Amino acid sequence: MKRNLLLCVDAFGTLFRPRSPIAEQYGTVARGMGVKISDDEVAKSFKSAFKETSKAYPNYGKKTDMGARQWWTEVITKTFTPHHSGPLPATLTSTLINRFWCKDGYTLFPDVSYLQQLSHTPQRQKDAKQRLVIGVITNSDDRVPDVLSSLGLKVHGLRYNNSQETMIETSEKEEKDQAQQAQDIDFCIMSYDVGVEKPEPEIFNAAISTLESMLVSEGNSYEKEDWGLLYVGDEVAKDAKGAVQAGWDAVLLDRGAEVDAAYEGDAPGVEGVMVVEGKKVPVLKGFEALGTYGGHELLKIQ
Repeated sequence: MKRNLLLCVDAFGTLFRPRSPIAEQYGTVARGMGVKISDDEVAKSFKSAFKETSKAYPNYGKKTDMGARQWWTEVITKTFTPHHSGPLPATLTSTLINRFWCKDGYTLFPDVSYLQQLSHTPQRQKDAKQRLVIGVITNSDDRVPDVLSSLGLKVHGLRYNNSQETMIETSEKEEKDQAQQAQDIDFCIMSYDVGVEKPEPEIFNAAISTLESMLVSEGNSYEKEDWGLLYVGDEVAKDAKGAVQAGWDAVLLDRGAEVDAAYEGDAPGVEGVMVVEGKKVPVLKGFEALGTYGGHELLKIQ
Protein backbone atom coordinates (compact mmCIF):
# COMPACT_ATOMS: atom_id res chain seq x y z
CA MET A 1 0.00 0.00 0.00
CA LYS A 2 1.32 3.44 -0.98
CA ARG A 3 2.22 5.72 1.93
CA ASN A 4 0.10 8.70 0.74
CA LEU A 5 -3.19 8.91 -1.11
CA LEU A 6 -4.67 11.30 -3.66
CA LEU A 7 -8.44 10.88 -3.47
CA CYS A 8 -10.38 12.61 -6.23
CA VAL A 9 -14.15 12.66 -6.60
CA ASP A 10 -16.67 13.53 -9.28
CA ALA A 11 -18.89 16.57 -8.66
CA PHE A 12 -22.31 16.55 -10.34
CA GLY A 13 -24.17 13.35 -9.46
CA THR A 14 -21.60 12.32 -6.85
CA LEU A 15 -21.22 15.28 -4.49
CA PHE A 16 -24.34 17.23 -5.42
CA ARG A 17 -27.54 16.96 -7.47
CA PRO A 18 -30.30 19.33 -8.63
CA ARG A 19 -32.81 20.24 -5.92
CA SER A 20 -35.48 19.20 -8.41
CA PRO A 21 -35.23 18.27 -12.11
CA ILE A 22 -33.47 21.00 -14.05
CA ALA A 23 -36.28 21.25 -16.61
CA GLU A 24 -38.73 21.75 -13.76
CA GLN A 25 -36.63 24.53 -12.24
CA TYR A 26 -36.17 26.22 -15.61
CA GLY A 27 -39.89 25.94 -16.30
CA THR A 28 -40.95 27.29 -12.93
CA VAL A 29 -38.71 30.35 -13.22
CA ALA A 30 -39.76 31.04 -16.81
CA ARG A 31 -43.49 30.66 -16.16
CA GLY A 32 -43.13 33.04 -13.22
CA MET A 33 -41.92 35.63 -15.74
CA GLY A 34 -44.73 35.05 -18.20
CA VAL A 35 -43.19 32.46 -20.55
CA LYS A 36 -45.82 29.85 -21.40
CA ILE A 37 -43.90 26.58 -21.55
CA SER A 38 -44.29 23.12 -20.01
CA ASP A 39 -41.52 21.18 -18.27
CA ASP A 40 -41.54 18.62 -21.08
CA GLU A 41 -41.09 21.38 -23.64
CA VAL A 42 -38.22 22.80 -21.58
CA ALA A 43 -36.53 19.40 -21.40
CA LYS A 44 -36.68 18.82 -25.16
CA SER A 45 -35.72 22.37 -26.08
CA PHE A 46 -32.88 22.47 -23.53
CA LYS A 47 -31.40 19.23 -24.86
CA SER A 48 -31.39 20.62 -28.38
CA ALA A 49 -30.00 24.00 -27.30
CA PHE A 50 -27.24 22.40 -25.24
CA LYS A 51 -26.17 20.17 -28.13
CA GLU A 52 -26.23 23.02 -30.65
CA THR A 53 -24.28 25.41 -28.42
CA SER A 54 -21.71 22.74 -27.52
CA LYS A 55 -21.04 22.13 -31.20
CA ALA A 56 -20.73 25.81 -32.04
CA TYR A 57 -18.74 26.78 -28.94
CA PRO A 58 -16.92 23.71 -27.53
CA ASN A 59 -15.99 23.26 -23.88
CA TYR A 60 -18.53 25.75 -22.52
CA GLY A 61 -17.16 28.48 -24.76
CA LYS A 62 -13.58 28.19 -23.50
CA LYS A 63 -12.11 27.41 -26.93
CA THR A 64 -13.62 30.57 -28.42
CA ASP A 65 -12.97 32.80 -25.39
CA MET A 66 -16.71 33.17 -24.93
CA GLY A 67 -16.68 32.27 -21.26
CA ALA A 68 -19.10 30.05 -19.36
CA ARG A 69 -21.60 32.75 -18.41
CA GLN A 70 -22.12 33.88 -22.00
CA TRP A 71 -22.21 30.23 -23.08
CA TRP A 72 -25.10 29.51 -20.73
CA THR A 73 -26.80 32.69 -21.95
CA GLU A 74 -26.78 31.15 -25.43
CA VAL A 75 -28.24 27.88 -24.15
CA ILE A 76 -31.01 29.58 -22.18
CA THR A 77 -31.91 31.91 -25.03
CA LYS A 78 -32.12 29.01 -27.49
CA THR A 79 -34.15 27.00 -25.01
CA PHE A 80 -36.93 29.53 -24.55
CA THR A 81 -37.02 31.65 -27.73
CA PRO A 82 -38.96 29.05 -29.79
CA HIS A 83 -41.69 29.02 -27.14
CA HIS A 84 -42.10 32.75 -26.56
CA SER A 85 -43.18 35.52 -28.89
CA GLY A 86 -41.21 38.71 -28.54
CA PRO A 87 -38.14 39.36 -26.42
CA LEU A 88 -37.50 37.08 -23.45
CA PRO A 89 -37.98 38.59 -19.98
CA ALA A 90 -34.99 40.79 -19.20
CA THR A 91 -33.96 38.93 -16.04
CA LEU A 92 -34.69 35.35 -17.14
CA THR A 93 -31.16 34.49 -18.23
CA SER A 94 -29.36 36.05 -15.26
CA THR A 95 -31.82 34.51 -12.81
CA LEU A 96 -31.27 30.99 -14.16
CA ILE A 97 -27.51 31.36 -14.44
CA ASN A 98 -27.22 32.64 -10.88
CA ARG A 99 -29.56 29.91 -9.61
CA PHE A 100 -27.29 27.17 -10.94
CA TRP A 101 -24.12 28.88 -9.79
CA CYS A 102 -24.98 28.21 -6.14
CA LYS A 103 -27.03 26.19 -3.67
CA ASP A 104 -30.31 27.59 -5.00
CA GLY A 105 -30.24 25.01 -7.79
CA TYR A 106 -28.42 22.14 -6.10
CA THR A 107 -28.19 20.14 -2.88
CA LEU A 108 -25.41 18.00 -1.43
CA PHE A 109 -25.88 14.28 -1.02
CA PRO A 110 -26.12 13.69 2.76
CA ASP A 111 -23.18 11.27 2.83
CA VAL A 112 -20.78 14.00 1.66
CA SER A 113 -20.47 14.76 5.38
CA TYR A 114 -17.91 11.92 5.37
CA LEU A 115 -15.49 14.12 3.40
CA GLN A 116 -16.08 16.97 5.83
CA GLN A 117 -15.20 14.66 8.71
CA LEU A 118 -12.05 13.57 6.89
CA SER A 119 -10.91 17.19 6.67
CA HIS A 120 -10.30 17.21 10.42
CA THR A 121 -8.22 14.01 10.56
CA PRO A 122 -4.43 14.02 11.10
CA GLN A 123 -3.73 12.65 7.61
CA ARG A 124 -5.17 15.83 6.06
CA GLN A 125 -2.47 18.03 7.63
CA LYS A 126 0.41 19.33 5.51
CA ASP A 127 3.04 17.86 7.80
CA ALA A 128 1.42 14.40 8.09
CA LYS A 129 3.79 11.45 7.70
CA GLN A 130 1.05 9.75 5.70
CA ARG A 131 -0.77 12.38 3.65
CA LEU A 132 -4.32 12.38 2.27
CA VAL A 133 -5.08 14.99 -0.41
CA ILE A 134 -8.63 15.39 -1.75
CA GLY A 135 -9.50 16.87 -5.12
CA VAL A 136 -12.38 17.10 -7.56
CA ILE A 137 -12.23 15.95 -11.19
CA THR A 138 -15.33 16.88 -13.16
CA ASN A 139 -16.65 17.43 -16.67
CA SER A 140 -17.86 20.96 -16.13
CA ASP A 141 -17.29 24.64 -16.62
CA ASP A 142 -15.76 26.80 -13.90
CA ARG A 143 -18.88 27.03 -11.71
CA VAL A 144 -18.00 23.96 -9.62
CA PRO A 145 -15.86 25.58 -6.89
CA ASP A 146 -18.51 28.26 -6.33
CA VAL A 147 -21.31 25.68 -6.21
CA LEU A 148 -19.44 23.51 -3.72
CA SER A 149 -18.57 26.48 -1.52
CA SER A 150 -22.17 27.67 -1.60
CA LEU A 151 -23.26 24.21 -0.46
CA GLY A 152 -21.04 24.45 2.61
CA LEU A 153 -17.84 22.69 1.58
CA LYS A 154 -14.50 24.37 2.25
CA VAL A 155 -12.83 24.54 -1.15
CA HIS A 156 -9.31 25.77 -1.80
CA GLY A 157 -9.03 28.07 -4.83
CA LEU A 158 -6.35 25.94 -6.53
CA ARG A 159 -7.23 24.95 -10.11
CA TYR A 160 -5.36 23.27 -12.93
CA ASN A 161 -3.23 25.50 -15.13
CA ASN A 162 -2.59 28.10 -12.48
CA SER A 163 0.96 29.38 -12.54
CA GLN A 164 3.32 28.44 -9.72
CA GLU A 165 3.29 32.04 -8.53
CA THR A 166 -0.51 32.14 -8.40
CA MET A 167 -0.64 28.93 -6.41
CA ILE A 168 1.81 30.25 -3.84
CA GLU A 169 0.00 33.59 -3.65
CA THR A 170 -3.36 31.87 -3.13
CA SER A 171 -1.90 29.57 -0.51
CA GLU A 172 -0.36 32.45 1.45
CA LYS A 173 -3.52 34.52 1.17
CA GLU A 174 -5.60 31.74 2.68
CA GLU A 175 -3.00 30.60 5.24
CA LYS A 176 -4.73 32.19 8.25
CA ASP A 177 -8.14 30.82 7.30
CA GLN A 178 -6.73 27.34 6.70
CA ALA A 179 -5.04 27.34 10.08
CA GLN A 180 -8.43 27.84 11.71
CA GLN A 181 -10.57 25.88 9.31
CA ALA A 182 -9.49 22.70 7.49
CA GLN A 183 -10.19 22.41 3.77
CA ASP A 184 -12.58 19.73 2.50
CA ILE A 185 -11.34 20.02 -1.10
CA ASP A 186 -7.70 20.86 -1.90
CA PHE A 187 -8.16 21.60 -5.62
CA CYS A 188 -10.62 21.33 -8.51
CA ILE A 189 -9.89 19.90 -11.95
CA MET A 190 -12.51 20.89 -14.52
CA SER A 191 -12.71 19.92 -18.18
CA TYR A 192 -13.18 23.66 -18.79
CA ASP A 193 -9.57 24.22 -17.69
CA VAL A 194 -7.99 21.03 -19.04
CA GLY A 195 -9.62 21.05 -22.47
CA VAL A 196 -10.70 17.40 -22.41
CA GLU A 197 -13.42 15.48 -20.58
CA LYS A 198 -13.51 12.20 -18.72
CA PRO A 199 -12.85 9.41 -19.62
CA GLU A 200 -9.77 10.90 -21.34
CA PRO A 201 -6.63 10.18 -19.29
CA GLU A 202 -5.39 13.77 -19.65
CA ILE A 203 -7.92 15.04 -17.13
CA PHE A 204 -6.71 12.52 -14.54
CA ASN A 205 -3.09 13.40 -15.34
CA ALA A 206 -4.00 17.04 -14.73
CA ALA A 207 -4.92 16.13 -11.14
CA ILE A 208 -1.49 14.59 -10.62
CA SER A 209 0.19 17.68 -12.08
CA THR A 210 -1.84 19.89 -9.74
CA LEU A 211 -0.89 17.72 -6.77
CA GLU A 212 2.76 18.10 -7.74
CA SER A 213 2.43 21.89 -7.91
CA MET A 214 0.55 21.99 -4.62
CA LEU A 215 3.27 20.02 -2.86
CA VAL A 216 5.98 22.24 -4.35
CA SER A 217 4.16 25.34 -3.09
CA GLU A 218 4.29 23.77 0.38
CA GLY A 219 8.02 23.10 0.11
CA ASN A 220 7.59 19.40 -0.57
CA SER A 221 8.01 17.19 -3.63
CA TYR A 222 5.92 14.57 -5.40
CA GLU A 223 7.37 11.06 -5.47
CA LYS A 224 5.24 8.81 -7.68
CA GLU A 225 6.06 5.65 -5.75
CA ASP A 226 4.71 7.17 -2.52
CA TRP A 227 1.24 8.07 -3.80
CA GLY A 228 -1.83 5.92 -4.36
CA LEU A 229 -4.46 7.28 -6.75
CA LEU A 230 -8.19 6.72 -6.17
CA TYR A 231 -11.18 8.14 -8.04
CA VAL A 232 -14.78 8.03 -6.82
CA GLY A 233 -17.72 8.67 -9.14
CA ASP A 234 -21.18 7.49 -10.08
CA GLU A 235 -20.80 6.59 -13.77
CA VAL A 236 -19.19 3.45 -15.15
CA ALA A 237 -18.00 4.71 -18.53
CA LYS A 238 -16.76 8.19 -17.64
CA ASP A 239 -15.67 7.69 -14.03
CA ALA A 240 -14.61 4.09 -13.37
CA LYS A 241 -13.42 3.27 -16.87
CA GLY A 242 -11.65 6.58 -17.27
CA ALA A 243 -9.86 6.26 -13.95
CA VAL A 244 -8.75 2.68 -14.53
CA GLN A 245 -7.48 3.46 -18.03
CA ALA A 246 -5.47 6.34 -16.55
CA GLY A 247 -3.83 3.97 -14.05
CA TRP A 248 -5.95 4.87 -11.02
CA ASP A 249 -8.00 2.70 -8.69
CA ALA A 250 -11.72 3.39 -8.80
CA VAL A 251 -14.81 3.18 -6.61
CA LEU A 252 -18.40 3.64 -7.76
CA LEU A 253 -21.14 5.12 -5.60
CA ASP A 254 -24.64 3.91 -6.34
CA ARG A 255 -26.59 7.09 -7.07
CA GLY A 256 -29.25 5.13 -8.96
CA ALA A 257 -27.69 5.42 -12.41
CA GLU A 258 -25.33 2.91 -13.99
CA VAL A 259 -24.51 0.25 -11.41
CA ASP A 260 -27.33 -2.24 -11.93
CA ALA A 261 -24.87 -4.81 -13.23
CA ALA A 262 -23.17 -5.09 -9.85
CA TYR A 263 -23.83 -8.27 -7.90
CA GLU A 264 -24.96 -8.10 -4.28
CA GLY A 265 -22.20 -7.60 -1.74
CA ASP A 266 -21.90 -9.36 1.58
CA ALA A 267 -20.67 -6.49 3.76
CA PRO A 268 -22.37 -3.36 5.15
CA GLY A 269 -22.30 -0.53 2.66
CA VAL A 270 -21.06 -2.72 -0.20
CA GLU A 271 -23.45 -3.46 -3.04
CA GLY A 272 -21.01 -5.50 -5.04
CA VAL A 273 -18.05 -5.40 -7.39
CA MET A 274 -17.84 -4.59 -11.07
CA VAL A 275 -14.99 -5.62 -13.35
CA VAL A 276 -13.98 -2.56 -15.35
CA GLU A 277 -11.17 -2.85 -17.87
CA GLY A 278 -10.04 -6.02 -16.10
CA LYS A 279 -9.93 -4.38 -12.67
CA LYS A 280 -12.29 -4.93 -9.73
CA VAL A 281 -14.21 -1.79 -8.82
CA PRO A 282 -16.21 -1.78 -5.56
CA VAL A 283 -19.76 -0.44 -5.70
CA LEU A 284 -20.70 1.30 -2.45
CA LYS A 285 -23.97 2.64 -1.13
CA GLY A 286 -22.35 5.93 -0.15
CA PHE A 287 -19.24 7.75 0.98
CA GLU A 288 -19.47 6.37 4.53
CA ALA A 289 -18.44 2.90 3.33
CA LEU A 290 -15.32 4.34 1.71
CA GLY A 291 -13.53 4.36 5.06
CA THR A 292 -13.81 0.58 5.30
CA TYR A 293 -13.84 -0.54 1.67
CA GLY A 294 -11.97 2.22 -0.13
CA GLY A 295 -8.74 0.26 -0.18
CA HIS A 296 -6.57 2.58 1.92
CA GLU A 297 -6.14 3.07 5.65
CA LEU A 298 -5.99 6.87 5.24
CA LEU A 299 -9.70 6.84 4.39
CA LYS A 300 -10.61 5.70 7.88
CA ILE A 301 -11.95 8.22 10.35
CA GLN A 302 -10.53 7.50 13.77
